[in-house]
Amino acid sequence: MKLTSFGELMLRFKPESAKRINQSDVFEASFGGAESNVAVSLSIMGDEAAYITKLPNNTLGDSALRKLRGLSVDTNKIIRGGDRLGIYFFEKGASVRGTDVVYDRKFSSFAESSASEYNWPKLLAGSDYFYVSGITTALSKELQQATLEAAKYCNENGIKVIFDANYRGKLWSEAEAQTFSKKFLPYVSVVLAHDEDFEQSFGIKAFDGDMTNGINQMDSFKTAIEELVNQYPNIESVGSVLRNILSVEKSTWTAILYTNGQFFQGGSYDMHVYEGVAGGDAFGAGLMHGIMNNFAPQDQINFAIAASVYKLTISGDWNLASESEISSIIAGGSAMNR
Repeated sequence: MKLTSFGELMLRFKPESAKRINQSDVFEASFGGAESNVAVSLSIMGDEAAYITKLPNNTLGDSALRKLRGLSVDTNKIIRGGDRLGIYFFEKGASVRGTDVVYDRKFSSFAESSASEYNWPKLLAGSDYFYVSGITTALSKELQQATLEAAKYCNENGIKVIFDANYRGKLWSEAEAQTFSKKFLPYVSVVLAHDEDFEQSFGIKAFDGDMTNGINQMDSFKTAIEELVNQYPNIESVGSVLRNILSVEKSTWTAILYTNGQFFQGGSYDMHVYEGVAGGDAFGAGLMHGIMNNFAPQDQINFAIAASVYKLTISGDWNLASESEISSIIAGGSAMNR
């Protein structure tokens, strides 16, 4: 089984320690981006994963390719061209000060790419799954069109489409996200949606916005999932992370999966979070690892939430964790007990 993800790879700058951006003159540089995070995670776990993006023909683009290839991601179909690599600055929060992200990604090679550049019969040859997030579709009308064309090709050729709603208010409005979702969801087999994604991306209320009390709203998440599936009966599975966040470092995480008309709940983890970034991408990769390797539904969600919380202990966007490392925390039920 092979999964192909489609999205933007960015250069990520993080201030040293827990400094703020405006007090830092030293930044740690790495690469990241939702769909690359998924491809890297799957490759490290031993799955076959390809990544499609557009990178500039310069040293930064070359370096990004080497990093991905070094982690066994199939980069053979990445497009080259354009003038720049997107950038984002990651400011790690502490205690009551939240984590923040500043984007510098306009006019990047990927954001400026056109739908006509993506030859989906060629790019998706040999793939069984196509993975994309709402971040990609928020970047431009051309990328929305490219994603829709990919989904139509997938449906015509037996390739399953996975959509992580991944709403980002800094990139587009709720109205724009919902308009696109109505066009895209009829082609989707697996949906990932967390926190306010349901309302912002799909117009379905699931969460009241109280991040300290997400897990206790599980019943409303289940109702929202059932409403989504009723609207789009082509959707086979829906996964959602639920969290009680007491501070940047202290939180409790669990997750639910709807598949085959049933709900399954994963383990619950009381976390001391090292770096709260890309946990949702790790969850998506973990769930797809389970699906691609024919795990039972309960095992799928157990592995997915374990992958998600394991990522919270690792610096950077990429979940540099093997299948055995992720599996090792499942039996204990809580990462804090290991």
